[in-house]
Amino acid sequence: MAAQLELQPDLHGSLKSSLGERLCVSKAVRDHHAKDMSYHPAAPPQGVAFVRSTEEAAATVRLCAEYGTPVIAFGTGTSLEGHVQALHGGLCINLGQMNEVIEVNAEDLNCRVQAGVTRKQLNDYLRDTGLFFPIDPGADASLGGMSATRASGTNAVRYGTMRENVLGLTVVLADGRVIQTGGRAKKSAAGYDLTRLFVGSEGTLGVITEVQLKLYGIPEVMSSGVCAFDALEGAVNAVILIIQSGIPVARIELLDDVQMDAVNRYCGFDYVVKPTLFFEFHGSESGVAEQAQMVRDITDEFGGSDFKWATRQEERNKLWQARHDAYYSAKALRTDCGVMSTDVCVPISRLTECILETRKDIDESDLVGPIVGHVGDGNFHVGLIVDPDDADEMQRVYAMNERLVMRALAMGGTCTGEHGVGTGKKAYLRAEHGDSLDIMRDIKRALDPHNLMNPGKVLDMTSTGKPLTGAP
Repeated sequence: MAAQLELQPDLHGSLKSSLGERLCVSKAVRDHHAKDMSYHPAAPPQGVAFVRSTEEAAATVRLCAEYGTPVIAFGTGTSLEGHVQALHGGLCINLGQMNEVIEVNAEDLNCRVQAGVTRKQLNDYLRDTGLFFPIDPGADASLGGMSATRASGTNAVRYGTMRENVLGLTVVLADGRVIQTGGRAKKSAAGYDLTRLFVGSEGTLGVITEVQLKLYGIPEVMSSGVCAFDALEGAVNAVILIIQSGIPVARIELLDDVQMDAVNRYCGFDYVVKPTLFFEFHGSESGVAEQAQMVRDITDEFGGSDFKWATRQEERNKLWQARHDAYYSAKALRTDCGVMSTDVCVPISRLTECILETRKDIDESDLVGPIVGHVGDGNFHVGLIVDPDDADEMQRVYAMNERLVMRALAMGGTCTGEHGVGTGKKAYLRAEHGDSLDIMRDIKRALDPHNLMNPGKVLDMTSTGKPLTGAP
């Protein structure tokens, strides 16, 4: 399935008739949709369709199916493993204009949104209801994209990931059919769990157009704190004991000394350049105080410094800016280079070992790579700062990344805790899943027999199961 430069004339005409100026084939628009925030090379689609409803998305997919044209769903483009590149050409369906909050069921603690609504937009909408949506991957990603990539983020240690917080979906299948999965009920034992099938499918099984989400009451008190450690080992061991003690911390984030130095330079902060833990506690005033004291007792045991506290929202936002700007501050360490961001997740009992071995591996490979992590659930990231034109450096980066993945798998972990597979982690799925990978291909063939939905991502296959030529 070689990529073509232009849409087929008949398909272009049909799409133009239904979408008008919302079908764009200009180079500038196609280039904007050619890649995400990852290091993977750009691959522009042949056109971009800006849809405004499930019905428009379904009609667009039906036309693409008729002409055998691939479909790539696009939210905000903030993914990190090459999820949106049009590796085999095709039409990009941009869902950004599907940005309506359809309903909020405050009594039932759930809502329904169109796929283009971002997490910040939803929380702004909910501000006066006393509710909020807690999943925070850092970027202001779309909720459809967050569902498609099974995103998590800084609050996952307490509130879970998108897997636990999506109640139902509206999905356009490869032939244009529209299905509803799940619903408003908190649980169901009726039939196969199709919602979980599509959450994390990365657009390879269908286009998510609406999402039913769990909501939570805004805690009475939120308090954040920062604690530095002389040694990386002490910081991670403190996290492990905090989790094993059952303390309901809302966030526990690790920034190693390399990342703290980058944050200071980029944001103008004056944090001590040591491995640092960022905490947040949610609950009643007495509950938060109790949690904070228990955590303080543990960090003291492992050599933690005095806490720097923030309770007002403005102070907490400033404190968390250091974590949210980790990607940009890392990139600023070498302004002429890019960031190869990779992530793994291991059982909490193996976290210290995995992080320490990874830090040693980065240094011995003569690479620049800050480590940050949602360490409360065993997930950490390495932002390798690389010059894509330096063949020797790229070789060392790829080798280090592979050692990291295989190290995590050997410890009972996964090749990606939250970034997803995209194109960057495909090579490791067999090592992680074994023969289950063949079942995934069977599911893909059943729902997308002509391999039109985001081809080349997650699985390399044709309708006969053979790898696509030209795939990276």
